[in-house]
Amino acid sequence: MPSDHSAGAPASSSVDFEKVGSDYFQQRELKKGAAGWVLLVGLGVAYVISGDYAGWNFGLAQGGWGGMFLATLLMATMYLCMCFSLAELSSMIPTAGGGYGFARSAFGPWGGFLTGTAILIEYAIAPAAIAVFIGAYCQSLFGIGGWMIYLAFYIVFIGIHIFGVGEALKLMFIITAVAAIALAVFLIGMVPHFDAANLFDIAKTDAVGASSFLPFGYVGVWAAIPYAIWFFLAVEGVPLAAEETKNPKRDLPRGLIGAMLVLLAFALLILVVGPGGAGSEALKASGNPLVEALSKAYGGSTWMGGFVNLVGLAGLIASFFSIIYAYSRQIFALSRAGYLPRKLSETNKSKAPVLALVIPGIIGFALSLTGQGDLLILVAVFGATLSYVLMMAAHITLRIRRPKMERPYRTPGGIFTSSVALVLACIAVVAGFLVDPRVVIGAAVIYAVLIAYFAFYSRHHLVAGTPEEEFAAIQKAEEALH
Repeated sequence: MPSDHSAGAPASSSVDFEKVGSDYFQQRELKKGAAGWVLLVGLGVAYVISGDYAGWNFGLAQGGWGGMFLATLLMATMYLCMCFSLAELSSMIPTAGGGYGFARSAFGPWGGFLTGTAILIEYAIAPAAIAVFIGAYCQSLFGIGGWMIYLAFYIVFIGIHIFGVGEALKLMFIITAVAAIALAVFLIGMVPHFDAANLFDIAKTDAVGASSFLPFGYVGVWAAIPYAIWFFLAVEGVPLAAEETKNPKRDLPRGLIGAMLVLLAFALLILVVGPGGAGSEALKASGNPLVEALSKAYGGSTWMGGFVNLVGLAGLIASFFSIIYAYSRQIFALSRAGYLPRKLSETNKSKAPVLALVIPGIIGFALSLTGQGDLLILVAVFGATLSYVLMMAAHITLRIRRPKMERPYRTPGGIFTSSVALVLACIAVVAGFLVDPRVVIGAAVIYAVLIAYFAFYSRHHLVAGTPEEEFAAIQKAEEALH
C-alpha cells in the first residue's frame, strides 16, 4: 500500500501514512457509552487500590515514618497536579490513546510513540507483578499458589474482558467497592489504638539529618518515593476509557479527579492510622501490613484481621482486573494507528480487542513465573514516571503553542500546575533508579526493542484517519489559519 501524506494526517519527513478503507475502522470499534463518571471513579480507584493493601509500607524501611510521610505528600502533590492537567487534556482529546494521544498532538508521532510505549511498559508489566502477589496471598489463605494461580487469574479475567466492557467495568466496580469497605473496617478498627509515639519507633541512624522524625536522614525521603507512588500508581489510566464513555468531555475530568481524591484520603489515613496503631517498626518489612497492624494492635487474630486478609485479595484482584483493561486500550490505540501491529486492534462482536487482551496476558504470565514481583513493579514504575514527564510536557506545550484549542475543562493554575507535576515526575524517575539498578536494564531493554520496531518499520506504515491523527490534522489546519 503506498504511503500518503495527505490522507487526514499532517506531513512529516520522519513518518509515512497509509490510507485504509472504512472497513478497517469498522473492525476496530469499542463499545460506546459503556461508562459514566461514577464507573470511571471506580475504575481509577480499582487501578490503584492494591497499593493500599501492600507495598507502601516498605517505604517505612527506607525513610522511617517521617520520610515516608514527606515522600507521600510529594507524590500526592504530583498526582493531584497531574490529574488536573490530564483532566484538561482528556477533555480536549478524548481518544482511547490517552497519554499517547496527548503527546501525539503536542510532539508529533515520535513523541506519541515514546509516551504510549512508556505507558504500555507500566500497564503490561504491572499485572504480572500483581499476579505474583495474588499467588502469595492465595498460598497463605488457601495453601495453593504459584503458576497455577497466575494462569487461572489471567484466563478468568481476560475472559471477562473479552465478554464485554460494560460487564467488566460493573464487576470491577463491585470488587473495588468490597475492597474499599475492608479498608474502612481497617481504619475504624485501628483508630482506638492510635498513639503518635508509635509513628517514630524506628531507631535513628547516623545519616545526615537523622532524627526521630527522619531516622534515615534526608536521603530517606528520596528513597521512600517509589513506595509512596504505590498509593497512586495507574490512576492516570482513566482517560484510556475515553471512547467507551457516555460524555467524555464531562465524565473524564470528573472520573480522574474524583478517583484521585478518594485515593488521597485512603493514602493519608492508612499511613497515619496503620503505623500509629501498630508501630512503624512492626510494619516496615511486612508482606501483609494491614493484617499485621490489626494483629499487633489487638494482640492476636481477630475477625477484623481475618476479614481484611480475605478481602485484601479483592483489592489485588481489582487492580489486576482493571490494569488488564488499561493495557488492552493502550495497545488498541497504538495498533489502530499503526504504531504496533495492526492485527492487535481488531475487536470482536462484544467490541473487545481480543488480541490486545490475550497477547500481553501471555507475556505477563511468562514474566510472573520469575516470581520477582518487586522488580516487575519497579520496571512498571519506571515506565509510569517517564510517561508522566512526557504527558506534563505535552500539557505545557499545547497551552503555549495552541492556546485557542477548545478546552471543555481547564486545569486550575494552568501551566504552573503541570510544571509542578513535571518537576516531581523527574525526581520520581531518578528515585526509581536509585532503589534497584536492575530497573535500568530491564526497562531499557524493553523500551529499546519497542523503539527499534517503530524506527525501522512502523513509522513508515502509520494509519491515516485515526482519531489521534484527525486531531493532529485539525490542529495543523487551525494553526495555519492563524
